[in-house]
Amino acid sequence: MSTSNDTLQRLAEVIATRRQGDPDKSYVARLFHKGTDAILKKVGEEATETVMACKDGNTQKIVYEVADLWFHSMIALAQFGLSPADVLQELERRFGFTRRHRKVAEAHAVGDDDARFHVERYCAEQRLREQLEAQTLRPSEA
Repeated sequence: MSTSNDTLQRLAEVIATRRQGDPDKSYVARLFHKGTDAILKKVGEEATETVMACKDGNTQKIVYEVADLWFHSMIALAQFGLSPADVLQELERRFGFTRRHRKVAEAHAVGDDDARFHVERYCAEQRLREQLEAQTLRPSEA
């Protein structure tokens, strides 16, 4: 069974291939050919349909419409040179579940105290680096 990341990556590859296709024969090629405004309009339409399905409460229709929204959002990502991996990376950053955290969880699971110590220290150092990068440099106040 493939993972969600695999499915999204395969879909991104299909979109990239079809982007180069004949607009008369490919829906995806036609959207890219029409340009950014057409792509964004379609994303907006799919978002609206998703909201309507949610309001109706029909779970099957919700899944169907969210799939359409994700598909068209991936076309928008491709239009701007982005991929699902960029979005997944941002989600991981927001929710703090990065590779570092997975390594800590794995070390905890197997009881490897030495590995856990090194990974936790690395995570603390990385958090400090991220905090320093996020801060605006300003003159110290004396």
